[in-house]
Amino acid sequence: MRNTKRYNIEGKNSLWQLYKTVSFWKTFRNVIVIEAARYIPFFSVKNWMYRRLIGMKIGNYTAFAFKVTPDLMFPELISVGNNSIIGYNTTILAHEYLINEYRLGEVIIGDNVLVGANTTILPGVVIGDGAKISAATLVNKDVPAGAFVGGNPMTIISIPDAKSSISK
Repeated sequence: MRNTKRYNIEGKNSLWQLYKTVSFWKTFRNVIVIEAARYIPFFSVKNWMYRRLIGMKIGNYTAFAFKVTPDLMFPELISVGNNSIIGYNTTILAHEYLINEYRLGEVIIGDNVLVGANTTILPGVVIGDGAKISAATLVNKDVPAGAFVGGNPMTIISIPDAKSSISK
């Protein structure tokens, strides 16, 4: 289940009222930083930009592949643990603008997580440590630690047996 906070909107659809919910200048800055970072081939520079310029929480040795797009309006709601890989052209959303409401939710990605290419991560999900997400997955709910998931909508393909994990 996704953990999002809902905000009701009256009148025009919520996206039409975008700049009543987030500053234009914040969004403008985030777009510039994220678009530049999408093409920068140096992980340390990319992570520095995400941490210092737009407020994302990123662990050590995490790698954002070419053309990854973090949320443009609320990137500070995204945290990624240590030693994780976010695959090519993945989108990480922390917001949803709907007709009569908008929703915000933290995205928490654990340590040693592998996210396959062209994946979309929706707001309000937690991806546990050691999880593996296949390419082109729609992550629409929490992913247990160590699980292998995939598909649209996402399904659990395998999850480590608690007993076998303890004996290792």
